[in-house]
Amino acid sequence: MAISPIDKELLKYFSRLNDSQKLSLLELIRTFLFGKDELGGQTIDQYNQELDQATDRVSKGEFTSLEDLEREMKSW
Repeated sequence: MAISPIDKELLKYFSRLNDSQKLSLLELIRTFLFGKDELGGQTIDQYNQELDQATDRVSKGEFTSLEDLEREMKSW
């Protein structure tokens, strides 16, 4: 079965993401496809845990700066 040009482009970009970015994107895709109701929703504790994890990643420098994002977008 042939891979469409759109699928190839998605795979190209997906392979450039780190694991944390892949997980975030995967969650977004699941929500997009199935909706929050089918995923069971999110509790306050889960929300707070995700915020804590995000804060930890930022503290460790695990984020993309606006300048880096702009450079990356120009390279496409």
